[in-house]
Amino acid sequence: MKRKIAIVAGGDSSEYQVSLRSAQGLFSFLDHSLYDVWIVVIRGTDWHVELEEGHTLPIDKNVFGFRQGEELVKFDYAYITIHGTPGENGLLEGYLEMMRIPYSTCSPLISAMTFNKFVLNQYLRGYGIRVAESLTLRKGNSISDDDVVERIGLPCFVKPTCGGSSFGTTKVKTREQIQPAIAEALKEADEVMIEAFMQGTEITCGCYKTKKNKVVFPITEVVSKDEFFDYDAKYNGKVDEITPARIPETTAERVRKLTSAIYDLLPCRGIVRIDYIITEGEVLNLLEINTTPGMTATSFIPQQVRAAGLDIKDVLTDIIEDSFN
Repeated sequence: MKRKIAIVAGGDSSEYQVSLRSAQGLFSFLDHSLYDVWIVVIRGTDWHVELEEGHTLPIDKNVFGFRQGEELVKFDYAYITIHGTPGENGLLEGYLEMMRIPYSTCSPLISAMTFNKFVLNQYLRGYGIRVAESLTLRKGNSISDDDVVERIGLPCFVKPTCGGSSFGTTKVKTREQIQPAIAEALKEADEVMIEAFMQGTEITCGCYKTKKNKVVFPITEVVSKDEFFDYDAKYNGKVDEITPARIPETTAERVRKLTSAIYDLLPCRGIVRIDYIITEGEVLNLLEINTTPGMTATSFIPQQVRAAGLDIKDVLTDIIEDSFN
């Protein structure tokens, strides 16, 4: 009998539509000869399964399944592709843990920690991993322009501490831009991160590990045609994505080793993607960790899987079956 797989998408953040596109990508990648696959969309308290011809049915949260006539379809596994809350910050993972249903992402604790960029950076800094200087500001508090310039410097980035796809993110070049940038970021989250700008080469490296396989994918170089790798660059083609990255092999090997080490240190589960900036002197600086990376056909991870000579269908099967072995 085939396992019943729920691709869980949607969520409550500005990345809702991005998540739905990732779900369609995953639906096309999964091995339908092994699995019965449905897309489950979550938005607030509305959880429903997508059926053919636009029909939907509500999810019974007591069993994480749905009723189709007299039949109860109960999911065996959840492949989470929500970018943002509640799928990237540990909330959905906590529910699935309580329901004893295996899933594709990190544990609730690690999901929550990697989702909060400031917390993650301070944690990994303690292990000697280089990160940009930063500070955090919560809604209701304030910071002067002088403090930002003195502590972080200009240019800098102002962004939601918890968020993705560069929503609410501003590259700040002048004092006059600081407070408007903070206000913009606070529209996306209750906490803002102000981070020093690092000049260098932006790269990203995917990784996954199971009991059978430990795989670090080829590295992608990210060359944005905008000021930085913003939403327009990510999803509207204003970027060159070069796999493998045009960096020395010695540097590439250091990136692969660091990616693998961070994966084990946290520890992570499923596919993660770690972003870095290589600054002068081939210094590696961590930017962030994506525990539910985009999974459209043109997203970084499928690109890297192809560059590695692997089949994305086999990779996803390896990850799913690892939960049952």
